[in-house]
Amino acid sequence: MPDTIELLLKRRSTVAANLAQPGPSADQLKTLLRIAARVPDHGKLAPWRFIVFQGDARARFGQILADITKRNTPETTQERVELEAGRFMRAPLVIGVISSSEIHPKIPQWEQVLSAGAVCQNLLVAASAMGYAAQWITEWYAYDDAVCARLKLAEHEKVAGFIYIGSSDEIPEDRRRPNLDELITYWGE
Repeated sequence: MPDTIELLLKRRSTVAANLAQPGPSADQLKTLLRIAARVPDHGKLAPWRFIVFQGDARARFGQILADITKRNTPETTQERVELEAGRFMRAPLVIGVISSSEIHPKIPQWEQVLSAGAVCQNLLVAASAMGYAAQWITEWYAYDDAVCARLKLAEHEKVAGFIYIGSSDEIPEDRRRPNLDELITYWGE
């Protein structure tokens, strides 16, 4: 248990641009997804799903991002187009977590959305426990209608995040954390 506590206390995101090969193996990917799915899920609805980008699929999806960028902003620079084309190449593995919350007679949609967020966090922690570095990103393409159409998102679905996973020699610096004393109240006192 002390190792788990230490992992949680030290877990830190690594900027996607600093990720490299190797990425998780096929068996490790299956384990990551199994761990990701072990989240609180009121009603056992599994209100989320995964889109895995690896190998050549990352470059193909990057070209889609580049094309949509050119269509959205025709005056964009070639440098920006190239940035978008290489966006998913920043890590050997990118897992899109799609929130699939629906109106349900007993389960509030908010709880379903929170479950998708927990999936993203489980992926970060599991990747860290396996010795990989990771970052949870949304950026513009998570909210773009044309991108969502290419991801084949249903009308009720949204991107909860893209989890970039790879190797890194970088030891990320800890960021300033909030003062917990300012965030905690004790009811009844």
